[in-house]
Amino acid sequence: MLYLVRTPAAPLSAFVANLWCFSDVPSHAKERIVPSGTLELVINLHEDEFRIYGNPSLPDCTRFSGAMVSGAYSRYFVIDTREHASILGVHFKAGGALPFLGLPLGLLADTHVELEALWGPGVRELRERLCSARSAQRRFQILEQALLLRLACPFRAWPAATFAVESLASGEKVRRVARELALSERHLITLFTAHIGLNPKLFARVERFQRALRQIAGH
Repeated sequence: MLYLVRTPAAPLSAFVANLWCFSDVPSHAKERIVPSGTLELVINLHEDEFRIYGNPSLPDCTRFSGAMVSGAYSRYFVIDTREHASILGVHFKAGGALPFLGLPLGLLADTHVELEALWGPGVRELRERLCSARSAQRRFQILEQALLLRLACPFRAWPAATFAVESLASGEKVRRVARELALSERHLITLFTAHIGLNPKLFARVERFQRALRQIAGH
């Protein structure tokens, strides 16, 4: 099994938690991906396809091309583990995907979308370059360059996004966060969903779930 992680330098570090590559084919055919509350950009370097299942016991799946974006999920989804043979990804910080995708992140909640639908036909060439690269470090460099090009496009940031995320992640109530920001609850929900990808209550619920997983893993 190969698993490598790279933390990008500024300015990407303000938006991207890490870039990662993974190579493994587990013995089990399917695997549940638990919700993280953040978005992921993933590229399958082994085959030009992703297969996403809503129920691990059913054979039906939704097929996507080999480069896609996984929106912020509030529930689990299931993948075909054959895709683990060679996969590359970008793990965005909460709200960090906004400048790279060019649409309100709430539109991608609990869903997947092909990257080409967001970035255009140049995605095919990008995937080919990544497949042809001879090392994981070179693939990271190519992907970082692609992200920097997208970051050069203007976008409207929400200055209070970090405060809202950290407050809700620490257990603060939506009403109190709204009051701290001098916003109505409805306005906070609208802003938070567009910039983070889930509404505040769902995000806080996923954060509690992730915190429980970390505590279990620490024992």
